[in-house]
Amino acid sequence: MANTMRSDAAPIVLAEPGVESRLWLKRWKRELIFLLLLVMTVIWLLPFFSALLTSVRTQDEISLSGFWTIPKALTLENFVEAWERGRVSRYLGNSFIITLPSLIGTLFLSTLAAFALARYRFRGNTVLYFMFVAGTMLPFQILLLPVFRLSNSLGIYNTHWSLILIHTAFQMGFCTFVLRNFMRTVPGDILDAARVDGCSEFRIYWQIMLPMTLPSIAALATLEFTWIFNDYLWAIILIQNDALKPVTAGLASLQGQFTTNWPVITAGSLIAIVPTILVFAFLQRYFIQGLTLGSGK
Repeated sequence: MANTMRSDAAPIVLAEPGVESRLWLKRWKRELIFLLLLVMTVIWLLPFFSALLTSVRTQDEISLSGFWTIPKALTLENFVEAWERGRVSRYLGNSFIITLPSLIGTLFLSTLAAFALARYRFRGNTVLYFMFVAGTMLPFQILLLPVFRLSNSLGIYNTHWSLILIHTAFQMGFCTFVLRNFMRTVPGDILDAARVDGCSEFRIYWQIMLPMTLPSIAALATLEFTWIFNDYLWAIILIQNDALKPVTAGLASLQGQFTTNWPVITAGSLIAIVPTILVFAFLQRYFIQGLTLGSGK
């Protein structure tokens, strides 16, 4: 009986020396990293909070008290004035007129180029691919004068077409580079089976390759929409007519010669970021899938 009781007793496990100190150190490291990330997040959001605080104040109060003071009263009149008198509604319309055709043209042409470079072998394939890669590394500042002269020669200067064509051409390199790498991960047996069944090459591209690379296309669409919509430099170089300017260049024209109504300009800037936030919110799932697609291969 005594032996049975001795065998049924729970074994006594001795704690390894230093285990508690290591757990304590690990917990403090985790909390310190969390605190550091929290501070970095607050610093990163500080300009946004500053813009939001400025947009709900009056210019007189900012001139007397400064930017970083507690507001005495909050107002939404700056958003109404920016939308109506500041012509932000018209500038936003111009931004969509420029961004949507540029985005569609960039994705369509880059998917065609990426499909050819990824799935076909021909002489000069590698050279052509590296030309696309080199185009992404070319600083666009050195292209300002040639593009200005070219648009003037083609008769599209000071039109929406100048911005549409330059965005389509300039963004094709990066999109082709990314999509070509994604399309190379698609098994070739699927395409061979489609050819045996009598599919044409364009039908293979349209009905097989595009649906399989949809996450990467959505990720690129999110990035390209943001980049094209927020472009400022090409807009002020290629468009001079105020009625044709996108929202980025249009907001800059709201600055007066002697005085500037910063709350109205800031309110217009906050209105201008709404489309990009909505695009990312709707395409966030595809954006994350596109970034992680092929990471395990």
